[in-house]
Amino acid sequence: MKNNIAKSPDRLKILFADDEPSIQDCMSIELPRMGHAVTVCPDGFTALAALEKNAYDCLLVDLDMPGMSGMQLVERLRQDSPETEAIILTGKSSLDSAIAALRQGVFDYLTKPCKLVELDALLKRVAEKRELRNRCRALQHRLERIEGKTQLIGDSPQIAQVRGRIARVAPSESTVLILGETGTGKELAARAVHEQSMRREKPFVAINCGALPESLIESELFGHRRGAFTGADESRAGLFEVAHGGTLFLDEIGELPKPMQAKLLRVLETGDLRRVGENQSIQVDVRVICATHRNLEQMVEQGDFREDLMFRINTFEITLPSLRERPDDIRGLAEHLYRRFRPMVNPRNGSLFSPEAIDYLLSHSWPGNVRELANVIEHALILCDQPPVLLEHLPPRLATRKSRSRSSRSAFGPITLQKLEMQAILEAVDRHGGNKPAAAEELGISVKTLYNRLSQISTLEKSA
Repeated sequence: MKNNIAKSPDRLKILFADDEPSIQDCMSIELPRMGHAVTVCPDGFTALAALEKNAYDCLLVDLDMPGMSGMQLVERLRQDSPETEAIILTGKSSLDSAIAALRQGVFDYLTKPCKLVELDALLKRVAEKRELRNRCRALQHRLERIEGKTQLIGDSPQIAQVRGRIARVAPSESTVLILGETGTGKELAARAVHEQSMRREKPFVAINCGALPESLIESELFGHRRGAFTGADESRAGLFEVAHGGTLFLDEIGELPKPMQAKLLRVLETGDLRRVGENQSIQVDVRVICATHRNLEQMVEQGDFREDLMFRINTFEITLPSLRERPDDIRGLAEHLYRRFRPMVNPRNGSLFSPEAIDYLLSHSWPGNVRELANVIEHALILCDQPPVLLEHLPPRLATRKSRSRSSRSAFGPITLQKLEMQAILEAVDRHGGNKPAAAEELGISVKTLYNRLSQISTLEKSA
């Protein structure tokens, strides 16, 4: 066989096994010419011994060999070296077996006599997959260095209790429902559950159920077939498939439309899903963690949430405390956020914040919780070149909100539940800079309801 193929820059370490001497001689010459290192074995047992001593990028193996067949060798490969890709060589008589091997995870197959051009192209694909895997690992390592291991910052009894509950439920396969106000770190808690579980090496996939149009939620969760609807130009796997073997975090589960609640319940109970536009079901193995800032029991009573789904997702509940419930953690959180935004900083006097700035942070009510605190620290660091952060670096809206909160209380008179609700609405609108749809989403009410409440507040302020 003649070879006019240029050497590949992607060098692979290949283990070749075939019982035909002529093919052994050919591959011992041609594979190095392609730029690869090769170990040639005359049978499956010799190849198995080589696998036990060395690591290989690719196993190129004849399907039909005496003693140990190629498929038996591949099965051992999957146990001992799962990242080594396997390519099957087969004759026409065993083509069905080769196709069956593909379903078992074999990278690809070639029929004998194979063309060197086809083999070279196939090995380049193996090299590309290896490169992609290495890049993913490098990115994961970089992300871990930047973010570090998921941490729930704080020494308060409330956050210690949360850590304890996470440690309890993480090793199990139970569904988890995380409750808490907006901005308390529900996704962070979900990541902590995943990282302490047996699924930690598999994907963690998060989606905000309230951030997508109702028409796209089913496709996003379950995937779709090409042509299933307008704009579906190609088939796409849903997030349940992407998270297979790992964890799927459904944030703001209370925003899921009723029709989708029924479909989600079926997937949680059976593990079967169907892509939009397909009739055949797909089996997935996914642990589901849900979160919401809304009262699901009240939604059930109002007919907005399925009772059977609520029972299905809250096998184990974790309630995150608001920041105002754990004021002792504010300073530690502020310093942690400072170092996250500026990891290389070394304060000259050992303090990242001035005493006045810390006092001011401690006196704030933090209706936006940790998310609001993070925004405040980021704002301060734009103005502050070197520590410590001073009072003047903090956003003026904090003082404005305090002033408005006090004026609101004086305008409404003695505090009642209705007036506390109005105060929360005003603070949400302030927090989003007057963006009423965003404020309504945070509060868990419609924009129309928000405008009605603001109209009532305006009437009360005028009559006060």
